[in-house]
Parts: sequence; C-alpha cells; structure tokens
Amino acid sequence: MKKLLYPLIASALITITPFLITFEKGQDIVRGLFGFSEFALLLLFACARDRTKGALRIVLLVAISALILAVAWIDLQNLLALKNWNTGVYGVIPLLTCSLAVAMMAKVPSFPFPTISFIVFVSLIAHLAALNWNASQPLAQFPVVDYLSRTAPNPVERKVLPESFVQKYKVVDSVTVTRHYVDTLRSNVVILVESWGVPMEESRFTEELRIFDGVVQQLGVHSRMYSRTRTAEREDLMLEFTRDSVTHAKDTTFLPQELAKKGFKTSFFFGGDSAEQWRYKYIYRIFENAYFGGFNPNARPLAVNAPKLDLSLAKEALPDSVMATKIDSVLSDSTALDSAKQFIAWTTRDTKFPLQGLGGAYQGSADENDSAYTVRLMGTLRLIADLARRHPDVRFVVQGDHEPILSPVAFQERFYKRWVPFIVLN
Repeated sequence: MKKLLYPLIASALITITPFLITFEKGQDIVRGLFGFSEFALLLLFACARDRTKGALRIVLLVAISALILAVAWIDLQNLLALKNWNTGVYGVIPLLTCSLAVAMMAKVPSFPFPTISFIVFVSLIAHLAALNWNASQPLAQFPVVDYLSRTAPNPVERKVLPESFVQKYKVVDSVTVTRHYVDTLRSNVVILVESWGVPMEESRFTEELRIFDGVVQQLGVHSRMYSRTRTAEREDLMLEFTRDSVTHAKDTTFLPQELAKKGFKTSFFFGGDSAEQWRYKYIYRIFENAYFGGFNPNARPLAVNAPKLDLSLAKEALPDSVMATKIDSVLSDSTALDSAKQFIAWTTRDTKFPLQGLGGAYQGSADENDSAYTVRLMGTLRLIADLARRHPDVRFVVQGDHEPILSPVAFQERFYKRWVPFIVLN
C-alpha cells in the first residue's frame, strides 16, 4: 500500500500547493486532486532507483527529477496565466514541492515497469469514469495538456458571419434559393460556381459582386451542410423530398423534371468528364440533355432510357469560356427559333482545387493559390455577367458550391466555412 500511497500523496502535494497559495475568493475551484504526470513520474523515479545501477541510474534519476520539476513549473504557469500574474516569488513553489515529493519517495519500494504501466492506465480510466459521474470534480490534473491547450493558436472563427455582414446581405436556406428565384415564365440558367466561397475580407466580396452591376435582382449568402459539389448540385435542384409512410422509401422530385412536364427543354453543362463526382449516376435522371467536356464511354454504364449525351465537344476537360459559348449558342438558337423555354444548369470548373500548375492538394503557398484562384474566379464571374447581359430575357441564378477546399489551410482560412454567395440576375 505504501508503494502506491506515497507517490499519490506526493503528486497531490505538487498539484494542490500552488493552487491553494494562489487561490482567491470567488475563484473557480475545479481542480484535480493529484497530478497525473507527476504521479507517473514518481513511480518511474522509484523504479529507476531500485532497478538500475551505476551511471544509468544517476542519469535516469536526474532526468526524471527534471521532468517532475518541469511539469510542476508548467502547472504553476497555467495557474498564473489565468490570473495574469507574474511568476515572481511564486517560482520557488515548484522547487519546494518537488524537493519534498522526491524526498518522500526516497525509501518507498518500487513497482516493476509493467505494473507501473498498468497502474497509470487504471488511474486514467478511474479519472475518466469519475469525470463522467461528477464533472465538477476531476480526480487528476493534466498540466501538460492544459498548457498545450492554452498556448495553441486559436483557429480563425469561420463558421459564424458577423452581424454587420448579416445586416448588409440576405441570408437564406440553401435549398430554397433555386426554386424561389427560378422564373417559370421564361428561360432560366442555374449556375454553380466551383469553389466560390464568401471571403472574410468584405472588400474582396464587394469587388466580386461589382462585376454584376446593372443586372442584379437579388444577392445574398447561404450555408452549405457539406463541402461537396455533387451534393450542392442535387441540393440546389431539389423541389420536393418525400418518404412513404408504409415502406419508408425515399423519393426526391427535382426542379428540371417538373419544368420538363411544363414544356421546358432541360440541359446540364459541365466542362469535365461525366465520371467526375459520379454525375452519370444521376444527371440522366434529372435532365433531358447533358453536355460534357471530357467523355469516357467506358467509365460507367448508362441506363437504357438515358438521354443521348452530347459528344460533339472535345474529349478533354474544357474551360468555362468554352462552356459559356456553348450555353450562349443554345440560348440564342432558342430565342431565334422562338422554341420552348430552356432550363440550363451549369457547373463551372476553372476554379476547381487543386488548381492546375500549383501541385497537388494543399500544396503551394497561400498567396500563390489566392492569386491564381482570384484570376480564374473573376474570369468565370465575368463570363456569367456577360451571358446575363447578352440575354436580358433569361433569368440567371448563380451560387457557389462550397468555399475553397483541397488548398493550403492558410488560404482556406480566408473564407467563411460552409458559406457561399448567391446572386440572381435579370
């Protein structure tokens, strides 16, 4: 019993003494009863003393004593940091308590190392169990963990929009944007801009929106639950979701399907391969026609009743400028021939991360990615604005799919997380 009780009391001495000396009236009293790290080190101290010899013994005892002192010093600094106090005379507390603790262990019998490992493990489990039962009184104190938590850099708050931003821009639910702003009396183009997020620098956002001056009907932001383009495509086009009360089978009705029943011609545009994001699995269920850039007929099977995919485009990924020209042609032909109204969905590609020329995901500097991204994004937004000006009778609903991801973290932190812009043109 002595082998276990003495190191426990000694670790409690190291932990509780500085807390009591620095205690102030009204202070939070949540504090562990013994130091977990000090307890483990004191057990090792006794083990090294009894089970090693010669120079190794001296080295181990000195090293373990230094570690005990270091942990006690860290614990003191944690306490003082909470009060914004200087170390001053409090610096002698770890020296005194650690000296007493080591002296208490001078003649305490030791455990073999495997037993020490087991005792430490059981102590941790006991601490967690007690914490679950009574969170206001932990059994053990973890100074090193507290120190790392205290000194770790605080991440940028990216999930919450500031009140000034919310007051300036409309904030809505993502699923409602397309279906609320699509105009069934004329042709519509719904555009999902790859990696268009809401920058934390508001002047940058203002500069992006200025491109659409003269054609803006509504603008704002909305949140995305997931940072996936495929999810955003389906979410933005969703009209209704139902579940059978008996079989519990799910059924989703998409906006293009309903508009097709009303005589609209529905088309989907994407400059990449239809195998990207497994679009071949769901696009043919939603649209009558699909236009892709790269196309690999062996990449996936198509259902027998799938519409014929347009293969007139190049067999490689196409930039947004080419896809914009194709959409312009479809809209112009539709207007000239006075044919059925069009419903077009276009997912852009130029700003897809990792950006070409900058290596793989998360590679390159934040500034390099920012510069390349800004040039490509502004180019895509100008293409969209030009389309809207060329076709003033067509409604355009433009949204981001998610903020930039698969890029350096320092660059990602320049955007709000899970927030994207939307803008309605004409």
